[in-house]
Amino acid sequence: MKKKLLSVLLTGAMAASMFVGCGTSTETTDTAPAAEGEATETAAPAEGAKVGVAMPTKDLQRWNQDGANMQKELEAAGYEVDLQYASNDVQTQVSQIENMINSGCNVLVIAAIEGSSLGEAMDMAAAQNIPVIAYDRLIMNSDAVSYYATFDNYKVGQVQGQYIIDQLDLENTSETFTMEITAGDPGDNNAGFFYNGAMDLLKPYIEKGTIEVKSGQVEFADVATPAWATETAQSRMENILSSKFANDDLNICLCSNDSTALGVENALAANYKGEYPIITGQDCDIENTKNMIAGKQSMSVFKDTRTLASQVVKMVGQILKGETVDVNDEKTYDNGTGVIPSFLCEPVFADKDNYKELLIDSGYYTEDQLQ
Repeated sequence: MKKKLLSVLLTGAMAASMFVGCGTSTETTDTAPAAEGEATETAAPAEGAKVGVAMPTKDLQRWNQDGANMQKELEAAGYEVDLQYASNDVQTQVSQIENMINSGCNVLVIAAIEGSSLGEAMDMAAAQNIPVIAYDRLIMNSDAVSYYATFDNYKVGQVQGQYIIDQLDLENTSETFTMEITAGDPGDNNAGFFYNGAMDLLKPYIEKGTIEVKSGQVEFADVATPAWATETAQSRMENILSSKFANDDLNICLCSNDSTALGVENALAANYKGEYPIITGQDCDIENTKNMIAGKQSMSVFKDTRTLASQVVKMVGQILKGETVDVNDEKTYDNGTGVIPSFLCEPVFADKDNYKELLIDSGYYTEDQLQ
């Protein structure tokens, strides 16, 4: 299947839920593609099509929002939707995807719990020529993956790193700042992109001594947080604070997302007496946005999942109608079997100065939700 041009052609009535042909497209449509981060118009529905949407868990706010946005957009476009959450259990997700295939889903949209753990289900999808869109997390080592839809994950990390550089004027300072790093789940392919995006900007300052990591924990393997768990991030930071910052200030907490940032913030609240650090995050979760307003978190990268959902719905429609599928990146995301044609949406950061415009005025949240 790998590197074939996806030309899924529906034959007969879609009520019969049958189509033939499978592969991947690396071209854009003849019309001008949407700009990165720009909401896209939905392709007309293929009547009777069924779309399986596999989300990893309800434990993190963002996946609840992603699932709800996806279901709303797909149903509005006229598709039947089978939305499943897997409680962060890989085998549960494998079983759910297999059930989606057996129930006649024509396209699968999958946010994997672990990118390398869906082999059986992916083999089953490939055997039945069912296109797969990897959603926000790349599915690894499978040629069943037709497309990848996500935000520019490397740029997410760059936004975090640049925020730190700008806030502390690292280009011009003669001071030394202390930093600790809390990265994401090692089983999530995105976590490496987030980490590398930030660290590629910050490592030069570490190397010349402008930034000191007192714990000595710099490499991704040393700072990763399994399952992005708040409690794990909190426990690790409590240990660092007690051993390295009992009498010293911690100036920077580079956190890859909001659940890890929340753990760091909880640890600081319980164990830290020094000057409050810059804390980065990602996803603009409600609790973290409240902390941002209260001065307990400096920023969070905002990834408007409504934009991503709209783009995925458009891609689903293009697949089912046998059209060329929009992508805007054909070189970055190699899943071990080859580069997966991808559509990358644009991330931006929110902080106390612009959160109202980004989050409230846009309708992403109401003011009451952030009280």
